[in-house]
Amino acid sequence: MRTTPLTEWHRLHGAKMTEFGGYWMPLEYGSGIMGEHHQVRRDVGMFDVSHMGEFWVTGSEAGTFLDYLVTNQPSALEVGQALYTPMCDEDGGTRDDLLIYRVEPDRYLMVVNAANRAVDWEWALSHAKKWRGVALSDHSDDTALIAVQGPRAAETLSQLTPVDLAALAYYHVASGPVLGYPALIARTGYTGEDGFELFLAAYDALPVWERLAEMGVSPVGLGARDTLRLEAAMPLYGHELSPTITPLEAGLGYFVKWNKPDFVGRSRLFEQKRAGVGRKLVGLEVEGGIARAGHEVLNLEEQVVGQVTSGTMSPTLGRPIALALVASPYAGLGQTLKIRVRQRLLSATVVQRPFYRRSR
Repeated sequence: MRTTPLTEWHRLHGAKMTEFGGYWMPLEYGSGIMGEHHQVRRDVGMFDVSHMGEFWVTGSEAGTFLDYLVTNQPSALEVGQALYTPMCDEDGGTRDDLLIYRVEPDRYLMVVNAANRAVDWEWALSHAKKWRGVALSDHSDDTALIAVQGPRAAETLSQLTPVDLAALAYYHVASGPVLGYPALIARTGYTGEDGFELFLAAYDALPVWERLAEMGVSPVGLGARDTLRLEAAMPLYGHELSPTITPLEAGLGYFVKWNKPDFVGRSRLFEQKRAGVGRKLVGLEVEGGIARAGHEVLNLEEQVVGQVTSGTMSPTLGRPIALALVASPYAGLGQTLKIRVRQRLLSATVVQRPFYRRSR
């Protein structure tokens, strides 16, 4: 399996390691998933997310190319802005979901999921052949990514950089040193809290990580990362999104821009939009137990009407929550459903997403 520039640090500091996306990654540290979760919600924590893939897209046609490749509209970004977007195949299924940063007028950074890195790279290359003014480069192996998340993220990170973090708006990015090392600092994250993601050269990651640890910033593993993102109802690829789930079914229609001339999957997605989606992603509050991905969702007549995509006990709310894809007639707020967990049926109610929203 692959490792990150920080893998040895994780091992030396007692992390429980697990495989994720082809990488050997920390699942949790000494305080456990619950403690790490609360640390991010109440204070500040740091994540090693160097397993993510980083592709640079440059050239006079970079924006036009990306507009065609993904459902959102990267060319509309100002320099220093970022966006979230699905990337679809011709049938409208989701190949991946990613962030795109416009760093310079003709220079964009694509951040893709680790498990999809190889196929995303080949997919992007195959479509880039249609554009003369586009160059692609994969810098995943020589880039480290550290996420600093929580209410005290800005206060903490400002001690390591001269960049005015207070002036850096949400979903914006700036260049500047962190502990003297060149970095891209993005006000983005995957926790539902305020925070930043630091793109560094791989060999600069360890001193930055160690300095943050010396300042009392707790490391956080993938376990708490999952409970945090689920409370914020952020999709996880392979669960809420996949080649068999379209962005419209996943409730991501806002990130599909129809005013572009064309994009991969547009025709099939437009057909689905016109006909109406047959199933929708919903948030569920669960009673009597914890629902997990793959559990069947039933109506009150105990007919199968969907499937849980993610589920957990919410550390912040103190009750079980889940995301599920269900037939559209059963997706309305307040709808009562059941979830089959082995030989038991749990009661569930469709509720507003996200389950948790931070105060601003």
